[in-house]
Amino acid sequence: MRVIPGLDTPEDIREQVRQAAQARRIALRMTQEDLAQRSGVAIATLKRFEQKGEGSFATVLAIASALDALDEFRLLFPQVEAETLDDLERRAKQRGPVRVRRKADGA
Repeated sequence: MRVIPGLDTPEDIREQVRQAAQARRIALRMTQEDLAQRSGVAIATLKRFEQKGEGSFATVLAIASALDALDEFRLLFPQVEAETLDDLERRAKQRGPVRVRRKADGA
């Protein structure tokens, strides 16, 4: 739900991606079965994605690839260009410490 106009929530983006993927599939005259086969995604997983926007990132990438829309994902996390080393250090301090979780096997 959009709280402030122009600022999308993760749920808003998920819904937009779901709708765009489904619309692109239909525009390309592909059935869900066609897309499932072409992407390597199980038909049940594809249906869940198209209905609810649920699926792993790997699933979304596979669907995007099959719909010839993978290139746009390269724009997701643009690199931040720092002018100086001080800029990088300041940004790192603003973010705080980074937590790294260990795997269940203790590795």
